[in-house]
Amino acid sequence: MNRYLITAAFAVVPCLAFAQGPGDVGPEAGDREFTISGTGSSDQDFDNSSAGVSGEFGWYLSRELEVGIRQSLNFADIEGEDISNDAWNGATRGFADYHFGSAALRPFVGASLGGIYGDGVNDSAFAGLETGLKYYVLPRTFIVGRAEYQFFFDDAGDADEGFDDGAWAYGVGVGFNF
Repeated sequence: MNRYLITAAFAVVPCLAFAQGPGDVGPEAGDREFTISGTGSSDQDFDNSSAGVSGEFGWYLSRELEVGIRQSLNFADIEGEDISNDAWNGATRGFADYHFGSAALRPFVGASLGGIYGDGVNDSAFAGLETGLKYYVLPRTFIVGRAEYQFFFDDAGDADEGFDDGAWAYGVGVGFNF
C-alpha cells in the first residue's frame, strides 16, 4: 500500500508545475536557501507520532537542483505496555531536491540519506524519498510543505526490509533564498 501511495505522489507532483504560468520568483544557480519548519513524524500506520522543529541549509546547483543538509529535533510522549515517558530524538541528513517550473508554486521531489538517534528510537541510518510544494509569497521568500518516507537500516542488507517498515516525516515552514 505504501509503495502505491509513494508512486502516485511522485507521479502527480511534477504535473502541477505545468499548470503554472511563467514567473520571476525563486532561486538562481549558486543561490543558497535557509528553511525552518514545524515537523512531525508517524510510524507506517500513523499510530505513534511526534512533533518538532527542522532547519535546513541548501545550495542550488542549477535553478532546479538543490542539495543540502537538514537537521530535525523531535519530542514524543511514548506510551506502551512497559513504558510511559518523554523522549527526544534527532535526525541529520543530506538531501537532493529537484524543483519543477519557475512560477510561484514550485513542486519538488527528492531523496535523502542520514541517521536518526536519541531516546525511543533505534540509532540507525535511513534513506528517504520526499515530495513537496514551495509557494513564493515574495520573490525570494516562500512557504513550504514536505512529506518524506524514510526507511531504516543498519547495513545494506537491511534496506529492502526497512522500506516496508519505514516512517513518515512531514513539515510545514518558511524559507528564504539569498
